[in-house]
Amino acid sequence: MESISVKFLATSLPNCTTRFKSSRLHAIPPQTVAPPKSPANIGSDRLEPRVEEKDGYFVLKEKFRQGISPPEKAKIEKEPMKLFMENGIEKLAKIPLEEIEKSKISKDDIDIRLKWLGLFHRRKHQYGRFMMRLKLPNGVSTSAQTRYLASVIKKYGKDGCADVTTRQNWQIRGVVLPDVPEILKGLEAVGLTSLQSGMDNVRNPVGNPLAGIDPHEIIDTRPYNNLLSQFITANSRGNPAFTNLPRKWNVCVIGSHDLYEHPHINDLAYMPATKNGRFGFNILVGGFFSPKRCAEAIPLDAWVPGDDILPICKAILETFRDLGFRGNRQKTRMMWLIDELGIEGFREEVVKRMPRLHLERASSEDLIQSNWERRDYFGVHPQKQKGYSFIGIHIPVGRVQADDMDELARLADLYGSGELRLTVEQNIIIPNVENSKIKALLNEPLLRDRFFPEPPLLMKGLVACTGNQFCGQAIIETKARALKVTEEVQRLVSVTRPVRMHWTGCPNSCGQVQVADIGFMGCMTRNGEGKVVEGADVFVGGRIGSDSHLGDVYKKGVPCDDLVPLIVDLLVKKFGAVPRDREESED
Repeated sequence: MESISVKFLATSLPNCTTRFKSSRLHAIPPQTVAPPKSPANIGSDRLEPRVEEKDGYFVLKEKFRQGISPPEKAKIEKEPMKLFMENGIEKLAKIPLEEIEKSKISKDDIDIRLKWLGLFHRRKHQYGRFMMRLKLPNGVSTSAQTRYLASVIKKYGKDGCADVTTRQNWQIRGVVLPDVPEILKGLEAVGLTSLQSGMDNVRNPVGNPLAGIDPHEIIDTRPYNNLLSQFITANSRGNPAFTNLPRKWNVCVIGSHDLYEHPHINDLAYMPATKNGRFGFNILVGGFFSPKRCAEAIPLDAWVPGDDILPICKAILETFRDLGFRGNRQKTRMMWLIDELGIEGFREEVVKRMPRLHLERASSEDLIQSNWERRDYFGVHPQKQKGYSFIGIHIPVGRVQADDMDELARLADLYGSGELRLTVEQNIIIPNVENSKIKALLNEPLLRDRFFPEPPLLMKGLVACTGNQFCGQAIIETKARALKVTEEVQRLVSVTRPVRMHWTGCPNSCGQVQVADIGFMGCMTRNGEGKVVEGADVFVGGRIGSDSHLGDVYKKGVPCDDLVPLIVDLLVKKFGAVPRDREESED
């Protein structure tokens, strides 16, 4: 693939030095430590690319096919992107499920390869129905897009619903295979795609949910994330250069001091920094979660100009694609490759794939202020545009129905600019509301009765993955349980500040429990009577923002029925909660 370089117009930076002293956010290596060298045992044969291009697609070379994982075998057996790029979905959608089940190839199509089109067969809990994951760069959803998605799930009745995800994205549920070709056409008509959103692809690019409206933002992240998404998917036509990665890959662009984007858990994070008077980004790499290991992103010791962000993304993706391990899926995320090569060795491979074989070292002029107190976006806040405000609303554990989506679209049109912003905490922001309309918006039934602008403190930071209601990998039910447990805890203790509680149904950690103040990872355990029941491993101590830190296991195998008293105890001992008196707890 040819090198791509897209130039932005010069960006004027806001004055970021008022309010707080600037300090560094570890986007560059410590200056007192010499850069690590490549491991001495890395030979030239190890640096041979494991893939080659054939007929427009990248495939694993014959010599590297020993000990590969089942998904890698499925990719070799049939190229997944052909379902989209060669219109295979039209034919597949016409085949009855009972016929599909008779062939391993077609069965793998619906269970594995359709994930390249963003379609996940819910074989275990909703046989014959699919979850569809969109691409929504920077979490911006127009009212027209929201209405279209609502129209899709509405036809599926009780089987249809949607979720706001922890990657600032929409997922819709209940889809049946015969409808997929028309749904894909409908997505294209409203400027959406689901392409390359699952399996071994680049996931939704995350940015500041307040981009362009935040009085204190460093840079508007929307054009960068739009550009990244267009590049990675070839403007939604499909880009085989990046569809045969060893594993999934996450990217974000940081636009505010609040770090709403969670850079420390992304494979690539663009961190704002100036260098010799030019605006650009220092680079972090390698952050990820998995059942066996979690790792925070580390500095690549690299800086790229802000008007030329694609070459570094392309070079890092190609390095991962070419050299990444394709055996045990628990050891195929990019950080494992970084560990093997050493960060400097990995950097050298990235440089080999850069235009002109050059990559500048990191800048010391970070623009992110590490002593910045992360702001709450719930409720009404003034925008940088005079006379306008944004309103952050709470979507309990991210779950919405078709009627909710229609109503949100109506509110965005009536009171705002026809736009919604999704957040990684599974909430929604309505931007560009004229101040004269704020009172009327707050009086709308949806905001009074369901999606509160000022939710209870313990609800503010509540996040939950899909859970075993729909997901075949989830061990426990999460969304309804997260709400129920939190409601019970609220009746027992009073807190003076939000405490972020995250739930995930399995060790894949889609609910990102390691970044939570208190996290719950689903497992099976035994209760006091020795009976096997749903439970959770409890994590404590995760932090987000400039002082980011992954939490540690506090207690393993707690039965779900025993979580309320444990949470109450944690809140009192570690988060300053005060027990309510008996009369109040019985109200």
